[in-house]
Amino acid sequence: MPDKSSTPPQAEVLDQRGTRRLKLTIFAGAILFAGIAAIGLAGRFAHAGETRAWTKKQAIPEVQLITLHAANGGNVSLPGQAQAFYTATINAQVTGYVQRWYSDIGAAVKSGQVLAQIDPRPYQAALDQAKGQLARDNANLIEAQLDLQRYQYLVKQNAISAQQFTTQQATVGADQGMVQTDTAAVETAQINLNYTHIVAPFDGVVTSRSVDVGQLVTAGTAATTPLFTVTDQSKLRIYVQVPQSYSNLIKSGMTAHFTVPEHPGQAFSAQLAASADAIVSQSGTQLVQFQIDNSGHLLKPGEYATVNFGIATGARGVRVPVTALMFRDRGMYVASIGKDSRVAMRRVHIDTDFGTAVNVNIGLKDGDKVIDNPPDSLRAGDLVTTAGTTGAS
Repeated sequence: MPDKSSTPPQAEVLDQRGTRRLKLTIFAGAILFAGIAAIGLAGRFAHAGETRAWTKKQAIPEVQLITLHAANGGNVSLPGQAQAFYTATINAQVTGYVQRWYSDIGAAVKSGQVLAQIDPRPYQAALDQAKGQLARDNANLIEAQLDLQRYQYLVKQNAISAQQFTTQQATVGADQGMVQTDTAAVETAQINLNYTHIVAPFDGVVTSRSVDVGQLVTAGTAATTPLFTVTDQSKLRIYVQVPQSYSNLIKSGMTAHFTVPEHPGQAFSAQLAASADAIVSQSGTQLVQFQIDNSGHLLKPGEYATVNFGIATGARGVRVPVTALMFRDRGMYVASIGKDSRVAMRRVHIDTDFGTAVNVNIGLKDGDKVIDNPPDSLRAGDLVTTAGTTGAS
């Protein structure tokens, strides 16, 4: 067995150098592996950060905005009733037999024109009697006044007593009262005699007659059929029952257009004259009255009319597509974008539903932007991004 001490020194040096090189190679490989691992881990961490950022970005919903516009104007058609400006049902004011009548239905009459004559003889006799009574009592008064003048002279001469003078004064006062009563009776008899003439109260047209010659007419009976009906057709009143939802459209000075069946294709204009300014609880409507000049007599009292009210643009709020509406437990909402791209919920009130769109009259205004097709999960304060803005259809 060879002796180690006999190993040459050069071989030992070579062996140590080889060992050293092997260690350096292993160390370099370890450093290279650690560098590669570090680079890989850094790439992974960077990719993970990008993934988290992408995931976070994807969690923010992207929404489409629409710009709202005022609801278009239009017309509301409602039934109306045409009535004469004045209508008078004429009854007898005294009882008697009809001697003659002068105006039939359709006749144009003037104010004060005689329509019929009731037998005036009883009333003429009553007037003559009242005048006779007045003449007699007036003569008695004159005589009593002359006696009073003589009594004034005699009482100064102590030719009569003061009691006699006082009695004569009372007689004169009583006679004066009788004359006043008789004067009133004469006026009453004259009025009753005048009432035997049935006259038109104003210029107009006779629209009904229920009296004939020889008929006994009675005064003071409410159930009595009117002898005549006279209407002033130079102007007409158009009455319309406006539903409560449209009552805010009634404005002073407004004009309505209406049509009637007997004049197809022809529209008439009437001006607002009066409004009840109150809702009838039984019907939920407000009575309004329009007036129209009818001097040409194209229209007839009592006829049916279709009245059209113009609705100005924006008068019924803004038009909103139903795709923008969100129903919540407290009512109907739309979503808009507030500060910092956060969702803001706005409660709205629907005025009119058209199926695919609605008119909103509370909560929105012309030009507002709201989210179209909002997801059901959207809540107030959520962060969103905007894909773009379009106009509401």
